[in-house]
Amino acid sequence: MTDFYRLFWPLLRRLDPEKAHRFALWSLKSGLAGALYKPAADDPVLSTHAWGRSFGHPLGLAAGFDKNAEVPDAALKLGFSFVEVGGVTPQPQAGNPTPRLFRLDADRAVINRMGFNNDGLSAVLDRLAHRPRNSGWVGVNLGKNKTSTDAIADYTALVSRLALHADFLVINVSSPNTPGLRGLQQAESLAGILKAARAARDSTVIGARPPLLFKIAPDLDTGELADITRVALAEKVDGIVVSNTTVARPPSLLSPLASESGGLSGAPLLESSTRVLRLVYEMTGGQIPLIGVGGIGGGADAYAKIKAGACLIQVYSALVFEGPALINRIKHELAILLKRDGFTSVSAAVGADVRAGLRS
Repeated sequence: MTDFYRLFWPLLRRLDPEKAHRFALWSLKSGLAGALYKPAADDPVLSTHAWGRSFGHPLGLAAGFDKNAEVPDAALKLGFSFVEVGGVTPQPQAGNPTPRLFRLDADRAVINRMGFNNDGLSAVLDRLAHRPRNSGWVGVNLGKNKTSTDAIADYTALVSRLALHADFLVINVSSPNTPGLRGLQQAESLAGILKAARAARDSTVIGARPPLLFKIAPDLDTGELADITRVALAEKVDGIVVSNTTVARPPSLLSPLASESGGLSGAPLLESSTRVLRLVYEMTGGQIPLIGVGGIGGGADAYAKIKAGACLIQVYSALVFEGPALINRIKHELAILLKRDGFTSVSAAVGADVRAGLRS
């Protein structure tokens, strides 16, 4: 099938990044993207599992693309095995002033300082409540309002309202674009949030409850990661998303926009986010399901995340440069690599590099 995204990329790249993003949402809402791109069949070697659920393949759509739960099912039809919408805050907020989104073409990277711009809890809840739950796994990324002085109240309000309508929930304490948010990764603050969020979920849902995860930054040092993983194990968290965008600026960046403030994502994030992922897997002894995100642009990158400890993976920034054809390409390349190394499934390869290191 013709890759229409690549055909029209010279025109799309001339658009302001936020306008291009709105066009992408429109293409999904209108059905255009679904008509142009069809998912390939899942090779059995791509199977993985988490939280008692089987996935035909590990590739999901990261938070930030569909902030307001406008197109989760259309995204699933492109071939993602799961979708994370949001970040959602209790009250609507406009986010930071524009311009706030920048494409770094030479680096296959993006810088954003969006600031949790979203329609708010009520609007997102209404959309999720009216979607068919059997069409695929959809989770929600949860954030606090910029002006809020009570993070626990914000997160518990979100969990209480969304737990019945989300397949998983992700506490976002790692966006660099809300003042003070990353400070919530400190052990005492994180433990308090997780305790309250779990209590809110458990009092809302009887029976099968949506997994409760949290998302961390790639800029944490080893001591901070040790504190966070101790909390995660003590609080019996269901999973960790590794990682959010970075505030670091690698010296290898070529784009003149590299000095813009905000979180950097895309190819330059691959190494640091995968290093943190491996450390988290080691520190938790593989006891907690991990979602690997950051810098994935092909099957080899996806494979690196899996071998570092991820049972599921997510993409977003690479889609900016490659479009929906990326989904089938990653699946195809990943299947080849798994078979080359003798793995019968993604699940069998999770943490393989860490286990090999322990044996050597």
